[in-house]
Formats: sequence, structure tokens, C-alpha cells
Amino acid sequence: MKERNFLDIFFHIWIKFFFLLTPFFSMSVFLSLTKEMDNTEKYKISVRVTFSVIIVSSILYFFGNEIFNIFGITLDSFRIGAGSLLFISSVQMVQGSSVPQLNLKNKDIAVVPLAIPITVGPATTGALLVLGAEVTNSWEKFIGYMALIAASTCVGFLLIVSAQVQRIIGYNGLTILEKLTGLILSALASQIVFTGIKNFLSTGIIN
Repeated sequence: MKERNFLDIFFHIWIKFFFLLTPFFSMSVFLSLTKEMDNTEKYKISVRVTFSVIIVSSILYFFGNEIFNIFGITLDSFRIGAGSLLFISSVQMVQGSSVPQLNLKNKDIAVVPLAIPITVGPATTGALLVLGAEVTNSWEKFIGYMALIAASTCVGFLLIVSAQVQRIIGYNGLTILEKLTGLILSALASQIVFTGIKNFLSTGIIN
């Protein structure tokens, strides 16, 4: 029974983190920025992106409450703000925002812009802070962190096989997956915002 609970909690959190990291949008940008590189260079960049995402996401996940306390922000107010920003990002993704055209010749693109802000953007940052801060149970916090590492690793794996994925599903297929990700993120954003509003209304306190 305990194992089943672990798997249920793990998968529930993993699927949230996976879509928060916008894997298919990241794949599109990765393919655009690495089209002139050979497979070895692409692999090395994919690995660096994965580790960068894990490090940044871990900081956000574990230190959300401390960040809120420093700035005097309540978790529910941040839920509303982060959820709204995530919703805007999801709408842009559904509308098919173009891949940024950047002059990155001879520059290391693993950390910036691929890890930050493409994979872990402002909206994802806010959502990670909220999801990390709202879990206070140590066991669930550990499961959540394992799910976060797994989600980051899955995104890294998709970057490694991105060329093969594009050959199989084509550019249009990748665009469809991006839009589906946007729809899922919009639902997640709405849930985060509504939770914040509900808690505000139930307590009747707005700082």
C-alpha cells in the first residue's frame, strides 16, 4: 500500500513538473539553435542543459518559503501572481509564439538561453516556487524532489533524441505537441490561481 501511495504521488507530481518545463517548446528552440552543430556537440549541450535545469529547479523547489519570507509575500498571493503569469505563457504557447532568433555564434547556449529562460522561464519559476512551498511533509517533499529530477532528466533525454523525434513526427507534429502542452499548462495555471483565490476568500485576510 505504501509503495502504491509513493507511485501515485510521484507520478502526480512528475507530470506537473514535466509540463512546467515545457519540453516540446524547449525541443523546438534546441533544434533551432543547434542545427549547425554535430551530434557530439548537441549531446554535450543536452547534458549541460539537464544539469543546469536540475540545479536551478532544486533551488526554487527547496527555498520557496525562505524567498517568500524575505519579501513578505504570502504563498496564496504568489499562487495568484505565478498562476496568472503561467496562464499568459500557456496562451502564447497555444498561439504558436515563434522560436527566438538569437545571435549566439561561438557562445555557450546550455545555461542561457536553453536552461534559463527557455526551459525554466519566469512562469515556470513562479510555479516551481509555489509547488515547492506548499509541500511541508518531509516524505512528500522528498518524493516531489525525486519527481523533479525525473522530469528534468526526461526533458534532457528529449533534447538528446530531438532530431530523431522531429524526423518521426515532423515539424507540424512538434508544433501540435507544443500547443497541447500549452493547454495543459493553462489548466494547471487556472488551478493554481483558483487555489490562491479560494484561500484568500476563506481566511478573509489580504496582506
